[in-house]
Amino acid sequence: MVMRLWLLTLLLLSACAPQSLTVGAPVRQASLTPTHAIMEDAARLPLRVWVAEEPTAIILGVHGFNDYSRAFELPGPWFADRGMTFYAYDQRGFGRAPAHGKWAGTQTLVNDLRAVTALLRDRHPGVPLFVVGTSMGGAVALAAAANQGVGADGLILAAPAVWGWSVMNPLYRGSLWIAAHVAPSYTLTGEGLERWPSDNIEMLRAFSGDPLVIKETRIENIYGLVDLMDTAYLSIEAVKIPTLLLYGDKDEIVPRGPVEDIKKRFENDQTIKDYRDGWHMLLRDLQRETVWEDMAAWIVVNSKRAK
Repeated sequence: MVMRLWLLTLLLLSACAPQSLTVGAPVRQASLTPTHAIMEDAARLPLRVWVAEEPTAIILGVHGFNDYSRAFELPGPWFADRGMTFYAYDQRGFGRAPAHGKWAGTQTLVNDLRAVTALLRDRHPGVPLFVVGTSMGGAVALAAAANQGVGADGLILAAPAVWGWSVMNPLYRGSLWIAAHVAPSYTLTGEGLERWPSDNIEMLRAFSGDPLVIKETRIENIYGLVDLMDTAYLSIEAVKIPTLLLYGDKDEIVPRGPVEDIKKRFENDQTIKDYRDGWHMLLRDLQRETVWEDMAAWIVVNSKRAK
C-alpha cells in the first residue's frame, strides 16, 4: 500500500513538472531586420538599435528576468554618441518576443544569444563585439561564453544572476523544487518583499507601469531561472574571453556570496568594479554614468587587443 502511494505521488509530481517552451526545428537561416532578430525556427525577437556612425565597437545588451530590451534605453544612446553601436533584443518569453510569460529554457536562451552574436559579426566584420548581460542576462552570457562559445571579444556582467542550486540555502532549494513540481503554473509577485532594485525612483515607476514587464511570475519560470543561474555559476572556469564584472554594494536582489565566489574562480583576463552606491540595476541607477564610463573605458582597451 505504501509503495503504491509513493508511486502515485511520483506520477502526480511528474504530471505537474515544470515545463519549458518547445522550440521548433530549423526552417530557415537566421537573419537580422531593422526591427527583429529572426532565429532559425522563425521566432522573431524584437530588436532595438542605437546606431553610431563608423562604430569602433559593437555592444549587444542581454536583459534581465521579467524585463526586456527597454532595459538599455538609457545607456544605448550614450554609447552610440561615443562611437559604439548598441543592440538589444527581447529574449524568448519576455517583452514582445514569442510566448510572453513562459520559460524558454537555458539552452534555448543560450542558442539565441549565440545566433544574434553571429549575425552581428556578419553585419559588422572586423569591428570588436562585446556582450553586456544584466542580472539574468549575465547568466545567459556566462553560460554562452563557456569555452568561448558566445562569439564575442569580451563580456560585461552587470550584477550577474549566479544564485543557483549549488549555493542556495537547502530550505529554499527544497521549497522551490516542491512548489515547481506541485503547482508549476502558480504565479507569484514581488509584493511584500521590501527589496529595492535601484535608487532611480522615476525609472522604477516607469518600470512598474510598463505592461511588457512581467509582474506575475510562474513558479516554473523561477525554477528554470535557478537552473540557468546554476549553469552560469558552474561555467566560470570555462569562460576564456576578457570579462568585466560589475557589482553594487547595495544590491538587494543578487546575494553577494555567490558573486564574491565567482570573482575568485575566473581563470581569464578579468576586471572587477564594485560600486559603493550601486544597486542591482547598475546601468539605470542614479550613478549610472559612472558605470557607463567604466564600461566604455574597458571596451576601448579591449577593442585594441581584439584588433
